[in-house]
Amino acid sequence: MAGAEGDPLVADTTSALGALLGYRAYARRWVFLLVLSLLNFSNATLWLSFAPVADTIAHRFLLSTKQINWLSLIYLVASIPSGVVAIWVLDSVGLRWATIVCAWLNFAGSVFRTLPFLFLEIQDPFAFLMGGQTLCALAQTLVIFSPAKLAALWFPEHQRATANMIGTMSNPLGILVANLLSPALVKKEKDIPMMLGIYIIPAGLACLLATACLWESVPPSPPSAGAAHSTSEKFLDGLKLLVRNRAYVTLAVCFGGGIGIFSSFSVLLEQVLCVKGYSNEFAGLCGALFIVFGVLGALVLSLYVDRTKHFTEAVKIGFCLTSMVCVAFALVSQLQGQTLALAAICSLLGLFGFSVAPIAMELAVECSFPVGEGAAAGLVIVLGQAEGVLVMVLLTALTVRRAEPSISTCQDGQGPLDWKGECPRLQRAPKSTSEECPCC
Repeated sequence: MAGAEGDPLVADTTSALGALLGYRAYARRWVFLLVLSLLNFSNATLWLSFAPVADTIAHRFLLSTKQINWLSLIYLVASIPSGVVAIWVLDSVGLRWATIVCAWLNFAGSVFRTLPFLFLEIQDPFAFLMGGQTLCALAQTLVIFSPAKLAALWFPEHQRATANMIGTMSNPLGILVANLLSPALVKKEKDIPMMLGIYIIPAGLACLLATACLWESVPPSPPSAGAAHSTSEKFLDGLKLLVRNRAYVTLAVCFGGGIGIFSSFSVLLEQVLCVKGYSNEFAGLCGALFIVFGVLGALVLSLYVDRTKHFTEAVKIGFCLTSMVCVAFALVSQLQGQTLALAAICSLLGLFGFSVAPIAMELAVECSFPVGEGAAAGLVIVLGQAEGVLVMVLLTALTVRRAEPSISTCQDGQGPLDWKGECPRLQRAPKSTSEECPCC
């Protein structure tokens, strides 16, 4: 049956039958998808705009590295409580107003971050930087939940996975651009205002398009039978159904863990690799390969799933392959001089891990019926953000500082971190020693 669903003749017959039943796909669905993708892209660039130039930002405003890290970590922390509100907004207020509110929050946050440069007499610039990032973080919870709902309401069944992929993958594309653009723009402290101003442009454009071009949350006629019979449970009733849905809970925990690993990987990659002597440029290259291959894999897999409807099989295989690549990264990243191996592993991690993201989101919507699309997709992401915070806190808590000289290229002014969590004295002492490790 899967092969029949992908057959062109069957697809044409289905389209003809849909036309007879009054189903219609409107061309303006692509405008909605464009606005949502641009908004998701802009929000992602704002998330990581400071991280690649953390040293310069810290020196300019006399901030610590931890404070700079919080400008990115606030996205994960804020999304946990605000995510529940975003779920209610999407399913109760509607997709159009949720997107417009998100666009204005995102634009306001991007502008708010520039105030310390416009008004030099500001005494606490970190408060304005954090305030702007917080507004952008609140916008993230709305935009990142929306692709699955947009695909379900506006796109025919044979385009839903592809539409979900486009909307979802615009986020990692924004991360890729931020990692490459921020270091290219900021060579000196005086370049920081220019960088922030450039990031305002896509945020402002997305805000303008969302306000001017989005007129309705749902199309006048449904694009498919599934959209025609789509009914959402009340907010609290829907959450209760999700918690009781074993298949959904399993998918949410597994996919949420994947989101957490992705967030941790993006933030901590440079810190892990510099310990073994790898340069920041190489860490950036690994991050770029991770995202590029992930987007390519998502494109290919989404087209395949749209034709075959093998959602479950694709997700299971993707999870298994991703787990094996994670183990490989944990081992190889602790070795020196393995540039080719690390580059290949990061590419495979993106290829297998990222590619299942839009498919898993679509599957979450499918297996949670009749719960609303916003609740089904949103709860998965909220859980993923919580797992991301947990993973990052645990990883950093389990590390220890090395006191002895090493080949580390880390430039934080402190001893390099040992990501294996082993006691440095035990690494030097003979196995027969009875001396107790002071860091245990």
